Amino acid sequence: MFLLFCHLCVNNGDDNIGYHDLDFLYDDKREWNRTKSELSRGTHLLFNLKVIEYNNDDGMVDCESFRMTSEAKSGLLSELNLRGKTKSDSGLIKCNEIVEKKLFYGLNIQSQIDELGGLLSEGHYHEIHARMKESGFRCGFTCLFYGAPGTGKTETVLQLARQTGRDIMQVDVSRIKSCWVGESEKNIKSLFDAYREKVKKSVITPILLFNEADAIINKRQEGAERSVDKMENSIQNIILQEMENLDGILIATTNLVQNMDKAFERRFLYKIKFEKPTLEARMNIWHTMMPTLDESVARTLASKYDFSGGQIENIARHYAINNILHGQAENIVDTLTTYCDNERLETKEKRKIGF
Repeated sequence: MFLLFCHLCVNNGDDNIGYHDLDFLYDDKREWNRTKSELSRGTHLLFNLKVIEYNNDDGMVDCESFRMTSEAKSGLLSELNLRGKTKSDSGLIKCNEIVEKKLFYGLNIQSQIDELGGLLSEGHYHEIHARMKESGFRCGFTCLFYGAPGTGKTETVLQLARQTGRDIMQVDVSRIKSCWVGESEKNIKSLFDAYREKVKKSVITPILLFNEADAIINKRQEGAERSVDKMENSIQNIILQEMENLDGILIATTNLVQNMDKAFERRFLYKIKFEKPTLEARMNIWHTMMPTLDESVARTLASKYDFSGGQIENIARHYAINNILHGQAENIVDTLTTYCDNERLETKEKRKIGF
């Protein structure tokens, strides 16, 4: 378990580790239940050694989410450069801390990403920004990345930021919303105020990222009477107004574009749909994630399984962890096929016989 925590922290920058990340370590269900109980009570050996701790959400301890402690990172992993794997406490992701990652798209998506990358390059951005302002147009860049989960929307934002030298101010939507009347509206206003200040102080304009923005760009409630619905509408109205007056770069990602309010759709200048990778792209992803994989095996897996990049990465991670714990698998094809089959959730209901 210690090795797994180290692997997830160092190689994946994961500070939100749950029971589902750990249960495969145990073949004996009773042993896993005992371990799970020790973790939930905070009496596990790794807690006693101050190697792991609970995560928290606005001061509330989450007994089902764990991370390595700062003491463990600095004391046990001091020789490693972990800065590129973590976000600062302020929610700002520095462009020079983003790890380079090769992404694969279909030709249509690739051309749109290339165009957007060119527009966000510092020279072009300043020129376009100035000309738009002179012509009386809105000068803010607003972009929507939408499509199925695991297709590379968030990672594309990170790589665009790295390529164009822009920091990312990432919005935690859950922290914006409050149960107190009027507090959520203040939070969203403060967020945009903070971004404006950041733009003024930055030599290169940062990106404001609303990741998984489904909850705040969905359809507004007509004739809202409940206080919750009124609050949601109020937040959305503030965001819409801020998008109108934006002097910077805003990118939002969503999986549920069909629920998006038409008013938001009009305010996004660039809209890019991320689709599942083609066969050729899937082969390239398999090779990138597992460079030693034989080409024929990569083609077989890419042909048999219509996975997204995120799903292929899950399988590659699972395989890497298994190698750490148990050594190299004797039959890589059978092992990967098993992981691929497990990655797909069974959604069809079995028909019952009788009445």
